[in-house]
Amino acid sequence: MVRQFKVIVEKHTDGYIAYPFGLKGVVVGEGDTYEEALADVKSAIAFHIETFGKEVLESETPVLEAFVAEAGVAV
Repeated sequence: MVRQFKVIVEKHTDGYIAYPFGLKGVVVGEGDTYEEALADVKSAIAFHIETFGKEVLESETPVLEAFVAEAGVAV
Protein backbone atom coordinates (compact mmCIF):
# COMPACT_ATOMS: atom_id res chain seq x y z
CA MET A 1 0.00 0.00 0.00
CA VAL A 2 1.28 3.47 -0.88
CA ARG A 3 0.12 6.43 1.15
CA GLN A 4 0.66 10.00 0.00
CA PHE A 5 2.00 12.58 2.46
CA LYS A 6 2.16 16.33 2.08
CA VAL A 7 5.79 17.34 2.63
CA ILE A 8 7.30 20.77 3.21
CA VAL A 9 10.77 21.23 1.71
CA GLU A 10 12.75 24.25 2.85
CA LYS A 11 15.83 25.59 1.07
CA HIS A 12 18.56 26.94 3.36
CA THR A 13 22.03 28.26 2.62
CA ASP A 14 23.57 24.92 3.64
CA GLY A 15 21.05 22.54 2.04
CA TYR A 16 17.43 21.41 2.19
CA ILE A 17 15.19 20.27 5.05
CA ALA A 18 11.96 18.29 4.53
CA TYR A 19 9.19 17.31 6.92
CA PRO A 20 5.77 15.71 6.43
CA PHE A 21 2.31 16.57 7.70
CA GLY A 22 -0.05 13.95 9.08
CA LEU A 23 2.23 11.89 11.31
CA LYS A 24 2.34 11.73 15.08
CA GLY A 25 5.88 12.50 16.19
CA VAL A 26 8.75 14.35 14.57
CA VAL A 27 10.10 13.23 11.20
CA VAL A 28 12.74 15.24 9.30
CA GLY A 29 14.82 14.64 6.19
CA GLU A 30 17.76 16.62 4.87
CA GLY A 31 20.03 16.78 1.85
CA ASP A 32 22.24 18.91 -0.32
CA THR A 33 19.53 19.00 -2.99
CA TYR A 34 15.73 19.08 -3.08
CA GLU A 35 15.68 15.50 -4.37
CA GLU A 36 18.03 14.25 -1.64
CA ALA A 37 15.94 15.86 1.10
CA LEU A 38 12.74 14.39 -0.34
CA ALA A 39 14.30 10.91 -0.61
CA ASP A 40 15.63 11.21 2.95
CA VAL A 41 12.26 12.23 4.40
CA LYS A 42 10.55 9.34 2.54
CA SER A 43 13.02 6.97 4.17
CA ALA A 44 12.48 8.65 7.55
CA ILE A 45 8.69 8.29 7.22
CA ALA A 46 9.01 4.56 6.46
CA PHE A 47 11.37 4.09 9.41
CA HIS A 48 9.04 6.04 11.72
CA ILE A 49 6.07 3.84 10.76
CA GLU A 50 8.13 0.64 11.10
CA THR A 51 9.41 1.73 14.52
CA PHE A 52 6.24 3.10 16.09
CA GLY A 53 3.53 1.25 14.17
CA LYS A 54 0.62 2.39 12.05
CA GLU A 55 -0.82 4.27 15.04
CA VAL A 56 1.38 7.21 13.99
CA LEU A 57 -0.83 7.49 10.89
CA GLU A 58 -3.98 8.05 12.88
CA SER A 59 -5.05 11.64 12.60
CA GLU A 60 -8.20 13.24 13.91
CA THR A 61 -8.26 15.66 11.00
CA PRO A 62 -6.22 14.86 7.89
CA VAL A 63 -4.36 17.67 6.12
CA LEU A 64 -6.30 18.35 2.93
CA GLU A 65 -4.16 21.23 1.69
CA ALA A 66 -1.10 23.10 2.90
CA PHE A 67 -0.31 26.76 2.27
CA VAL A 68 2.76 28.90 2.81
CA ALA A 69 2.01 32.36 4.13
CA GLU A 70 3.89 35.25 5.70
CA ALA A 71 2.76 37.06 8.81
CA GLY A 72 4.36 40.20 10.22
CA VAL A 73 4.92 40.02 13.98
CA ALA A 74 6.46 42.75 16.14
CA VAL A 75 9.55 41.45 17.94
